[in-house]
Amino acid sequence: MHQLLLALLGRIRRGVPARPGRGLPLMGLALMVVGCASPSLMPEAQAVAIKDRDRALASQADAIQAAINQSGAVGALALLDAKDGRLVVLPGDSSADAWSRYIASPESETGRVSVPPVLTFVHRGDVPKAPETVTRSVLQEQQALRTLETELRAADRRLVNMERELAETIAATKREADARADMQTALRALSEDLATVRKFMLQTAQLGWLNQETNAENASGMQKVATASQELSASSARLEETMRELSKSLAGQLKELANRLDTIQGKVSGLK
Repeated sequence: MHQLLLALLGRIRRGVPARPGRGLPLMGLALMVVGCASPSLMPEAQAVAIKDRDRALASQADAIQAAINQSGAVGALALLDAKDGRLVVLPGDSSADAWSRYIASPESETGRVSVPPVLTFVHRGDVPKAPETVTRSVLQEQQALRTLETELRAADRRLVNMERELAETIAATKREADARADMQTALRALSEDLATVRKFMLQTAQLGWLNQETNAENASGMQKVATASQELSASSARLEETMRELSKSLAGQLKELANRLDTIQGKVSGLK
């Protein structure tokens, strides 16, 4: 381990090709290696595995930085495939962001990468931060929490949409109820108008019938008057004829009476 540290420090001193910010990640990896070399309570096999991983990642520092610079991200999760030991760089602005991008990539779905239990987030050369060690289980838990948070936000948005749709439905129902009430009021008014018109028409019909009855009665009365007038005229004519006949008879009787009076007077005169 000390030999690896010396080699890294010697590489820095010799001025390895000047790329922006390369010295910092190399120093960070060196510090990570030094930290791993300190006494630990972890089992020896685990400590050896961590040292081997850190050594392998330190040897791939240039490739890691090249991948980070090419992606334009702040850093990347650097790991060695658990199956074939190849270097895998997952760019991102944080370890959680890099893991999220990896989970969303087709490479995660195909299972081409066998992710080890422990990963290292290496910052870009111009970011003065040491590499961070993070476990796969923590990243998975964080991803699960982010997924849950996303689902909760989506559910909250759906709830807000449902509340808005419910409010719109209630408003529309209220408008429909108001429109129905207005329609019922209009229908009631129309029904009252129709009843008034029907009553007026009935009264008009009754007046027409009464007028017709009156006209019929008037016609009948006029006919009766005409008949009575005709009968009165006939009676007057008969009376006139009777009077004429009575006058003739009376005149004859008076004349006969005058004749008799003359005769009687003549007789009386003869007796004297």
